[in-house]
Amino acid sequence: MWNEEPNGRAIVVFRPDVFDADRFPAPCLPTVYLTNGSRRARPGSGQRRTDEWHVTLFLEPEVEVESTTFDDRTAALDGVRDVTERFVAGEIDHRGAYQVPREAYLDALDDLLGEE
Repeated sequence: MWNEEPNGRAIVVFRPDVFDADRFPAPCLPTVYLTNGSRRARPGSGQRRTDEWHVTLFLEPEVEVESTTFDDRTAALDGVRDVTERFVAGEIDHRGAYQVPREAYLDALDDLLGEE
């Protein structure tokens, strides 16, 4: 867990030791967000609390791989565990999220995930 607010948002990151701007660009750090704000893409909308919790996996700030909505935070925390475990196990198609693949980066990410 990278950051967790009591009864609120949480952020989980994959291998921050590797995504340190020397070996991989820091913005490419795979990140899972747990939020309960509006998912509308307008300024301030994420500040409004809702009854729904969202678990979203990003490979980069604008590259969303998967997003799931839950009715409560407890279920959403289980969703965070599920998506992170599936990502680490190589069960999520991270290459399919790119319109224009970054082959060198994706090949290196495959190596980190133990994929061929």
